[in-house]
Formats: sequence, C-alpha cells, structure tokens
Amino acid sequence: MIQARQLASRGELLSLLAIVTLALVVSRIQPHDVMTWLLEVMPVLLVAPLLIFTGKRFPLTPLSYRLIALHALILILGGHYTYAEVPLGFWIQDVFDLSRNPYDRIGHLAQGFVPALVAREILLRKTPLQPGGWLFLLTVSICLAFSAFYELIEWWVAIIAGLSAEAFLGTQGDIWDTQWDMFLALIGAITALLSLSRVQDRQLRRMGVS
Repeated sequence: MIQARQLASRGELLSLLAIVTLALVVSRIQPHDVMTWLLEVMPVLLVAPLLIFTGKRFPLTPLSYRLIALHALILILGGHYTYAEVPLGFWIQDVFDLSRNPYDRIGHLAQGFVPALVAREILLRKTPLQPGGWLFLLTVSICLAFSAFYELIEWWVAIIAGLSAEAFLGTQGDIWDTQWDMFLALIGAITALLSLSRVQDRQLRRMGVS
C-alpha cells in the first residue's frame, strides 16, 4: 500500500504542519493590515485542511508536501507585511539595485513552481498520461490557468474593496504587474518541471504508484 511505502514520515508531515501553523499564528500578531493578511493567507487556510483530510486516501510525495509548506510560508510572510513591505524584499532590492520590492515576484514564481509539481503528480496518478510532452504541456497550461484565475480574484477584490485592496494587489505602480505575475508563474512552472520532474518520478516509483 502507498501508506506503508511513502517516503514522507508521519513525523515529517507533523513537523511541516507545525512550522506552517506556528508561522501563521505569529503572522497574525499585529500584521500590517488585518484584511490584507486574511486575503493573502486564505490559500493556506483552505489547502491545509484539504491536505489533512485527503492525506490517508491520497498521500502526496514528500517533494510535494515540502514545496507546499514552503509556498505557505511565502504567502504567510507576505500576508504579515504585505508584499510591497516585506523586509527580505527590501534587502534583495538593495543588493541588486532594483526599482521596487521584488518579494511579490518571488511569490508569483512560487505560484507557478509549486502547483506545477502538484498538478503533475495528480495527472500522473489519476490519468493515463505518462511523462513526456503532453504531460508537460497540460501541467504548464494548468498553472497558467491557475495564475490567470488568481489575477481575476485580485481584480474582483479590488472592485469590491476599492482602495483598501491596494496592499493585496501589490502593484507598486507597475501598469504591467498583472502580466508580470502570469509570466513569472509560467517561468516558475517550466523551471519546476525541468529541474524536479525526475526527483518526483523517483519518489512516485518508491511509493509504488508510477
């Protein structure tokens, strides 16, 4: 059975959950803006219970769980400060002499990178697709669709909340911010597939599902 052969131990999964939960709790202490915090961490609040509920029936590879946890931490940090005010982003801005805080760019790279490997794993396990061109194309397409839908969500929030949504949008005055966001998600997805597909395949084989 998969449960008996999976690489991610119960201890590791509990550790990842504890780290993300602790980060979430700490991030709620005096955030830059409570509503922005809630909007930014909402994916974590939705996905974490889903992973817990499906963990026994459909356990993911250790790679997927670790990347999801990393993505959650990126979202949580952005939620606490808002993406335009994250100190790590200011440090990167100073080091590379950039014109803006690039932390939101990191977030959108992750928005393509992490879902790409999760989507690839699900497609391999739930469809007849095999590693190759079609799997690559469909996985990238899913990530682009996910990124575009997230931009629609940001648009709807901006319409409903008005100026109070500016911190959530994080455009920092860039009229091409939406296009950059989707482009970086595309780059993230392609980079993930090119760099980690073989690692994922090995873990799937060890789980006896590929």
